[in-house]
Amino acid sequence: MAETSKGKAAVLDGQGAARTERGYFGPYGGRFVPEGIAVLLEELEKAFDEAVADPTFRKELDELLVEFVGRPSPVTECRNLSRACGGGRLFLKREDLNHTGAHKINNALGQGLLAKRMGKKRLIAETGAGMHGTAGATAAALLGMECAVYMGAVDVARQAPNVGRMRALGAKVVPVSFGQATLKEAVDGALAAWMEDPEAFYLLGSAVGPSPYPEIVRFFQSVIGSEARTQMLQREGRLPDEVAACVGGGSNAIGIFSGFLADAQVALTGVEPAGKGLHLGIGAHAATLVAGSPGVVHGFNTYVLSDDAGEPAPVYSVAPGLDYPGVGPEHAHLKDTGRVRYVAATDEEAIAAFGRLSREEGILPAIESSHALAYALKRLPAMEKEQILLVNLSGRGDKDLDTLLPLLGL
Repeated sequence: MAETSKGKAAVLDGQGAARTERGYFGPYGGRFVPEGIAVLLEELEKAFDEAVADPTFRKELDELLVEFVGRPSPVTECRNLSRACGGGRLFLKREDLNHTGAHKINNALGQGLLAKRMGKKRLIAETGAGMHGTAGATAAALLGMECAVYMGAVDVARQAPNVGRMRALGAKVVPVSFGQATLKEAVDGALAAWMEDPEAFYLLGSAVGPSPYPEIVRFFQSVIGSEARTQMLQREGRLPDEVAACVGGGSNAIGIFSGFLADAQVALTGVEPAGKGLHLGIGAHAATLVAGSPGVVHGFNTYVLSDDAGEPAPVYSVAPGLDYPGVGPEHAHLKDTGRVRYVAATDEEAIAAFGRLSREEGILPAIESSHALAYALKRLPAMEKEQILLVNLSGRGDKDLDTLLPLLGL
């Protein structure tokens, strides 16, 4: 495969991006793709640069984020949980209150508008938990485009409510049955479909993939961090002491981290899925940064969970949006530099955190977001009384009830 991503650095959002040269975050990123895809990526990069430099494009996106998505999403203090845990104060950035119920709509609308600007008529997307698929289907309906969403057959079964929403919105849901039939295979299927239909637009949902996708997704999700930073300064007169978010591919995490990367006094923590337990090894978790090593997956260099043959390993998490064997390249670089600390939470811990937030605060979190909450519940007692921990609540948990209610004994 040809490696074609080169060029000078450019930080688009002014919030301390870790990029070192175009397409790279330290040694991670790049464009390890066949020549046919490389041409499409070069076209995409040029169109993206032109779009973000165009005030008309930015104005249209900003209006949609306010009038269609419902931004800014609020910040909520969890007084009951904070009191129960002792120690610090817990705040949530409420991406679950966005239209479609997650942070994914920010990026889907941005890329959808970009596709429309490029004259594309069809969107191809992948999804794990179904939230990006729902957001992509929503953007397609709004913008008058066709949409095909590739989803692992396992996730089609366990995320039935979102499958129904995608179909109701007019999207075609394409089950992917090979391999583990989860998120990695959904990406494989979507990439293959794009290679066969280069006139379509590949709407990638996380901050992964060959350049320029990590940069594009980061840009459209940076609204989370810029809002959160402003909101905390307005509400508390200071920044939070720590910001935490769950990490699968890493879009919600890089979205909120982007607002605080330049603030050295703000600790940043990414929480990966430890699944059934890190000690059980390959196939029992999806904690890529905690347990993986550098390698190439889906056309870019990053940390990867690999098997003995050097291929992406089987992964597992109760959270379908987190079971991916790689991670966004900026997260890989932030791990190496030490700017962000990456930890892991097990299924059991995430399920317990889901139950506690639901019962004690009246908020149903997505099981993906519940991994960050699980970390918060352990971290708060060790914090001082006035210290603030801000967690990105990346999505709502309606989609997970069929899975979680039996596990909670309900």
